[in-house]
Amino acid sequence: MGFTLKGPVLEGALVRLEPLEHRHAAGLAEAAEENRDTYAFTWVPRTYEVPAYLDAQLARAAAGTLAPYAQVSRATGRVVGTTSYWDPRSWRSEDRLDAIEIGFTWLAASAQGTGVNAEAKLLLLRHAFEEWGVARVDLKTDARNARSRAAIESVGARFEGILRNWSRSWVPGEEDDLRDSAIFSITASEWPECRKRLEERVARYAAR
Repeated sequence: MGFTLKGPVLEGALVRLEPLEHRHAAGLAEAAEENRDTYAFTWVPRTYEVPAYLDAQLARAAAGTLAPYAQVSRATGRVVGTTSYWDPRSWRSEDRLDAIEIGFTWLAASAQGTGVNAEAKLLLLRHAFEEWGVARVDLKTDARNARSRAAIESVGARFEGILRNWSRSWVPGEEDDLRDSAIFSITASEWPECRKRLEERVARYAAR
């Protein structure tokens, strides 16, 4: 039958990842309209763009190329952003997932620096490596986005290089331009150490 990309609910101490649905629209709009100063290299929908954003993500999900999530704060019950599995790749067997990417990630300003991102990555990586048995997980960002690159490296991912003119730019005024993407990865052999590192980080945030 082949592997079908479908992400289950993933729940931690700080964040619950719920498969994205239209019911998350109001929460996403509220989260996206907080302080937007950190979104220079990331496209985050404005309130009026949320319905089309949801339609596009759910269409990708229906096509089997994306498993989008709403990130929900356990402390408040509020939607604080999104993240996704996407670009599933199977090389050795149609029934076996070999690699996947984590992307389409953004957080409301109030959720940044709270441990939500670290735990969301822990939940997504753990499911990918330990339930799906992937060989690698990719993470990419605009090569100029130092903040995002530092966040990815803090998860334990290794920098692999720059993919030139890899995808469209999300920087205002660069709508017709292509960006260089910095690519990172975590492999199955690196996952145990990465997991330990992330669990320790999340525990420190949860204890605050």
